[in-house]
Amino acid sequence: MLYHFLYPLNLDFSIFNIFRYITFRSLLAFLLAAIFSILWGKRFILFMKKKQFGQVIRNDGPESHYKKAGTPTMGGVFIIGSILGALFFCGNFMSIPLLATFGVGASYFLLGFLDDYFKVLKGNTDGISAKGKLIWQFITALLASSILIKFNIIDTKLYMPFLKGPLLDLGLLYPLFAGIVVVGCSNAVNLTDGLDGLAIGPIITSAASLGILAYVAGHKEIASYLYIPYVENVGELSVMAAAIIGAGVGFLWYNSYPAQIFMGDVGSLSLGGILGIIAVLTKNEILFVLIGGVFVVEALSVIIQVFSFKTRKKRIFRMAPIHHHFELKGWPEPKVIVRFWIISIFLAILSVATLKIR
Repeated sequence: MLYHFLYPLNLDFSIFNIFRYITFRSLLAFLLAAIFSILWGKRFILFMKKKQFGQVIRNDGPESHYKKAGTPTMGGVFIIGSILGALFFCGNFMSIPLLATFGVGASYFLLGFLDDYFKVLKGNTDGISAKGKLIWQFITALLASSILIKFNIIDTKLYMPFLKGPLLDLGLLYPLFAGIVVVGCSNAVNLTDGLDGLAIGPIITSAASLGILAYVAGHKEIASYLYIPYVENVGELSVMAAAIIGAGVGFLWYNSYPAQIFMGDVGSLSLGGILGIIAVLTKNEILFVLIGGVFVVEALSVIIQVFSFKTRKKRIFRMAPIHHHFELKGWPEPKVIVRFWIISIFLAILSVATLKIR
């Protein structure tokens, strides 16, 4: 919000004109979020240890994870807090896409916070029921997408990578499709959050890709040149994406193997929801399958495992999500994590490259 105070000063002091540039504010948001996250993270971990708010480990997971019981959780609180701190200085809150993203993130943050809170207090892994979570998530996503369509922020057309024009117009079905994208992304990130630093790596690479896509989609001339849909003021999401990257880097300082703190549902559900709504706002719903390929594979591995067991009484993987499968095959945890990061970096670069293949 300080942007709204500082930028008008350019009339008297030309140096403040620099705040008009999304690129500058994105770089500043990254630096501020990283600093906030690292500084606040240490104090947050000490606070959680003092209150004995530790992670509850599922008894059906790998045995090697049992030693992680009691590690402080709910690190998503200082991730989201750091993002908001950076946006306070750098964000343009006149941008409806930014406000919509903030609204979805806030709703999923509250859901994740309550879920983590109940888990910690009860000392089990139940929390809020799966049905209750899905209802909350879908209501939020449907409401957000419907409002965005009503006020002509986005249209109901579906765009494909490699094609210059829209594939089809979903019309009244679009809010449901957008809801599936947002809810699916949120839960896929949640499923990926099972090893030290595993989820935050692809979150960072996905945010980087979406930040670039948001910038070009919000620039009329560039969008026209690249044959991608122009969305007014969506470029401001580049600032949020940069803040996510910065906060993620700060979180990784403490979450890297062996983790001093876990993200918790408060982090994974909210960050996943934010990435999902950014994909919707930039009209990259289908491309996000590539951008967030690691999340997609993790979610599919669970679906395939459950379906196979219910229909054939056989398991495809040794354990799902798939990162546990590789653990049980004998891969050390750090190797699984870094290899998944490498894949996510490759997919991020490939997704941005599609801009020139239309």
